[in-house]
Amino acid sequence: MIQKFFNLEISTNGQKLYDFTEKTNDWIKDNGFKNGILNISIQHTSASLIVQENADPDVQTDLINYFDKLVPMNNKLYVHTVEGKDDMPAHIKSALTNNQISLSVKSGNLLLGTWQGIYLFEHRLEPHTRKLIHHFIGD
Repeated sequence: MIQKFFNLEISTNGQKLYDFTEKTNDWIKDNGFKNGILNISIQHTSASLIVQENADPDVQTDLINYFDKLVPMNNKLYVHTVEGKDDMPAHIKSALTNNQISLSVKSGNLLLGTWQGIYLFEHRLEPHTRKLIHHFIGD
């Protein structure tokens, strides 16, 4: 049984989904992991993690549009507006999605569906550097 950590930084440039599946798969392969659980967490409260379709980019556009309608960027609706119109909406969107995800690794492969990828879901409009912690437990 082993445990291993990996810190991944992703530079974002506005509201969008950032695919980091390949970087995670490379880390699994480089370390020779066979079977276990991979937990990924994000160290921010205005971005989140999701597993989502990786084939049709319209899915990502629709997700962003839906969340923008669900949680509008209108400072008149919120008390916490220190960092601009996307400040509190970003925190709400993050609360509605995930700050961590756990995925299985079997025979050295991340168990995702054919059309699935893992994404950082950036909720802010300005560029940020986001920190993700990968924690593998297994063999």
